[in-house]
Amino acid sequence: MTKKIFRSIFIVAVSVLLAAIVIIMGVMYDYFLSVERNQLRTELTLAAQAVESNGLEYLQQVSPDGCRLTWIDQDGAVLFDTQTDAGAMENHAQREEVQQAFQTGEGESSRYSSTLTEKTLYRAVRLSDGTVLRISTSLYSVPVLLLGMLQPICIIFILALVLSIVLARGISRRIVHPLENINFEQPLENNTYEELAPVLTHMEQQRRQIRQQYTELKLRQDEFNVITGGLKEGLVLLNDAGNVVSINPAARRFFQVGNDCVGKDFLTLDRNPELSRAIREAEQSGKSELQLSRDGHEYQFNISRVESGEEARGVAILIFDVTDRLLAEQSRREFTANVSHELKTPLQTIMGSAELLENDMVKPEDRPRFIAHIRSEAARLVTLINDIIRLSQLDENTELPWEMVDLGQAAQAEAETLAQAAEEKHVRLTVCGSARLYAVSQLVHEILYNLCDNAIKYNVTGGSVDVRISETDWAVTVSVADTGVGIPPEHQQRIFERFYRVDKSHSKASGGTGLGLSIVKHAVQYLGGVIRVESTPGAGSTFTVTFHKQ
Repeated sequence: MTKKIFRSIFIVAVSVLLAAIVIIMGVMYDYFLSVERNQLRTELTLAAQAVESNGLEYLQQVSPDGCRLTWIDQDGAVLFDTQTDAGAMENHAQREEVQQAFQTGEGESSRYSSTLTEKTLYRAVRLSDGTVLRISTSLYSVPVLLLGMLQPICIIFILALVLSIVLARGISRRIVHPLENINFEQPLENNTYEELAPVLTHMEQQRRQIRQQYTELKLRQDEFNVITGGLKEGLVLLNDAGNVVSINPAARRFFQVGNDCVGKDFLTLDRNPELSRAIREAEQSGKSELQLSRDGHEYQFNISRVESGEEARGVAILIFDVTDRLLAEQSRREFTANVSHELKTPLQTIMGSAELLENDMVKPEDRPRFIAHIRSEAARLVTLINDIIRLSQLDENTELPWEMVDLGQAAQAEAETLAQAAEEKHVRLTVCGSARLYAVSQLVHEILYNLCDNAIKYNVTGGSVDVRISETDWAVTVSVADTGVGIPPEHQQRIFERFYRVDKSHSKASGGTGLGLSIVKHAVQYLGGVIRVESTPGAGSTFTVTFHKQ
């Protein structure tokens, strides 16, 4: 408070001083400007009479001190000038004061120099022969005059500044001293300004009321702690400033904090940005929910705004451990999704073909083709089931037979298998290169099939899939490049997870199981290889598998 009073007095003093300087300078400048204009008018009157009497002879003999005389013809041409050769001067017909003199008999104007350091006053009068006689003089502008008086102004300003500081400090201390010594525990026993008596009386009443309310709140707080202490769910109460008001033992275990966190900002408990956003959402909309993973468990946060009347007083955070429920739901969803997505299409094809055969709606010559189609789709179903079994075998590191595998032939075989799918999608599938590798033939075929199958499924109509096989002295490389939709960067590290789908809606349309890339990853690892992906959304993806030669 002392600083505020000091600053107020000091600012007022400095403001008054600056205002006084500005006003005095303005008044003085206006006064001297008026004197100069009157003097200029008098001198022009005398000079005009002399020119009327003696003409050019007078102007040639006169040498005015501090002013300039210019004689201007009726067409604006300069007949004579006391400072400059008249022949070298430009026409003055457009000058403001000259135009006024031609029109009304007298004219006056002022103009600043290009540097704004001087102001020139002009006054003109029309003579009896129609010519104009003009007189001018230059004055310093206000900034130049102020600069010239800078030293005395600075001295005065510094003295006034020091005096203002001393007076402001003394006055502020005397004002604040009685206020600093008020006894807030016993407001009525203070001896201070009479104007504060109503305030001190009110403070005493509030002090007694607060003490009573505090006792009641303490009793309710103890009851609340007993109730929330037995809850398995975590409970955190925050005030409108985001500070922790209450936290039960379950919540303290979740955030791994002690009871000393009460009164601190919630950010000292947890700095998760998603949780912070959920709290802000609850403050605005009244309620929000959030699920977070922590220490291998899944937790659900139900956050509600606490209101008193129509005002928000804070938020309440309830924390539930929903790990078991989510795991059960996830297993059910994954099983249902895989069965519905992977079995539906081939089963419908088989049923459709069988129904046509059953109703004799197939020509005799086409019956072998339909039967072959049913057999191929049934084999596809078996293959899908085998995929799940294969993934389980790879997890358990089941021993599989190793042999020399021709990668070129394997890639061509899978290309032929997927030729129809590529043709339906209007995707060009090509295989280039060949190499031999000591590996598990079945796993090699599964790797090539899944990579090419995905490249076709997630390609664009009219796109292409290029399978390239190359080898060096130490490794064999297989790359599958497509011109498809691509994979966003945030998904590229997770696409090899089981049942993970970048675009669930697209996967439903294409019949993806979410197991293909997981099988590829485990098969590559089983064969001692490395797989990496390079992808740009909208520009396609390239999967590269590198096998080290044994």
